[in-house]
Amino acid sequence: MSTKQVILGVDPGTIHAGFGIMQVTGGQVVLHDCGVLSMSSKFPLTRRVRMFHDFFHEKIVQHHVAVMALETPFLGKNPQNFLKLGYMRGILYLLNDIHGIVLREFSPSEVKKSVTGYGGADKEQVARLMMRLFPALRIPERYDMTDAVAVTLCAAWSSIRSPIIMR
Repeated sequence: MSTKQVILGVDPGTIHAGFGIMQVTGGQVVLHDCGVLSMSSKFPLTRRVRMFHDFFHEKIVQHHVAVMALETPFLGKNPQNFLKLGYMRGILYLLNDIHGIVLREFSPSEVKKSVTGYGGADKEQVARLMMRLFPALRIPERYDMTDAVAVTLCAAWSSIRSPIIMR
């Protein structure tokens, strides 16, 4: 009997948040859903945090998510953006605990190496490969979705190599 696992990968953001949802059954990986949650920058941050929470809560419940995958953050040029990203990551941590989901985190180079074979791949290379692996994907206006699909795929392949046992 093969185990079935649903993985939600998220590329969090305060205005655009990408996501991918894959089901892993045995060694087979199927992309069920992906996209971008876009929130107006005119909304106060408190409202966007609530929208982010509600959106991902619904995805978790709707798809019976067992594993969530995130990229570890890096400080970039703007500490304020890093801090605000921390609010969104905190929401994801909270949802993990509420729903009893396994959290997997991968460094950006780990994700890139897993899906492209090269840890220094750029976002365009990752996007092109995701579109090759999942032909239903269209050329993205932004890389949030393809980044999230790559994080999800990294977690899926990782779980195939080292299965996550749910208790």
